[in-house]
Amino acid sequence: MSKPRTILTVFGTRPEAIKLFPLVHALEADERFVSRVCVSGQHRGMLDQVLEIAGLVPHHDLDLMHPDQTLDALTAGLLTGIGKVLDEERPDFVVVQGDTATAMSGALAAYYRKIPVAHVEAGLRSGDIHHPWPEEVNRRIIGSFAALHFAPTETAAEALRRENIDPAAIHVTGNTVIDALHWITDRIEARPELAQGLTSLEQRFEGRRIVGMTSHRRENFGDGMRAIADAVKRIAVRDDVAVIFPVHLNPNVRAVMNEELAGLDNVALIEPLDYPHFARLLDIAYLMLTDSGGVQEEAPALGKPVLVMRETTERPEGVEAGTAKLVGTDADRIVAETERLLDDEMAYAAMARAHNPFGDGRAAKRIVELLAR
Repeated sequence: MSKPRTILTVFGTRPEAIKLFPLVHALEADERFVSRVCVSGQHRGMLDQVLEIAGLVPHHDLDLMHPDQTLDALTAGLLTGIGKVLDEERPDFVVVQGDTATAMSGALAAYYRKIPVAHVEAGLRSGDIHHPWPEEVNRRIIGSFAALHFAPTETAAEALRRENIDPAAIHVTGNTVIDALHWITDRIEARPELAQGLTSLEQRFEGRRIVGMTSHRRENFGDGMRAIADAVKRIAVRDDVAVIFPVHLNPNVRAVMNEELAGLDNVALIEPLDYPHFARLLDIAYLMLTDSGGVQEEAPALGKPVLVMRETTERPEGVEAGTAKLVGTDADRIVAETERLLDDEMAYAAMARAHNPFGDGRAAKRIVELLAR
């Protein structure tokens, strides 16, 4: 038997951890590989929650995040920190996911050492380098030199072909976030206590339809965030609706939301949720309001419509399929589109029943087989 390939998986944020733990599990269970994990700590507390529930113990933890750190300072620390890990591990492949500073820096550090890079969730493009910012450029940088591009959908694969990426290096695998969602919902079914922390809110809002809410995008800081808060305030006037909003730790989000929404009877501003509880929120929500990327993929897997509070999305498949709709950050439009779904049963059903284009829960298995070739 040939020598096992060493795969170093690099990630640093909660969404990356969620989307990569199914792949790490699959690599660890396969004798063809030696699986090594490096985390940057870009999202410290939220990252650790996912590591714990997924049973992952990193081999390298850089713990690089500091309060009010600039993007260039973070990137410099990531590049040199991950570089040292690469010099120690000398992996056969480096795996990164998505569009974070950790993913871009990990890929670049590998490229500097001529170590091939495998990009999970490759090919997402919004077409606007400022939306999402800086993620759109991070993705393009990784895509310019990755050896393997694991596109979640055919739309993403076609975007890579348009950029003259070698078609032989592009593989449509589905999105590993669906693998993760299936895994965690099975765990919650077996162990309901994992997600019982929302029980009091479920009881408090019994008989009302839950609007799940997330908001954290940098490009929405300032006026956009205030407009989103205004929309939530207006939606919460209805007595048949309640909003559950895990508020991101970033002070640019917290200050606005606490100022505008604290104390409203129909709005629960809560701490960020661990992965089991977030999956539970998706399950009990009637619809989701978000500027997140991952929610656009996860919520449709549970039949929940998504209103995307951004001007563009690098996940147009959801919009095309009808599972998601772009509503921007104009408060009037957010309110109007939310109330349309609340009041028009046919409009709601059309989104809730639309086919989720992001995968079947077997993406990690496909990626492992491709890495073994």
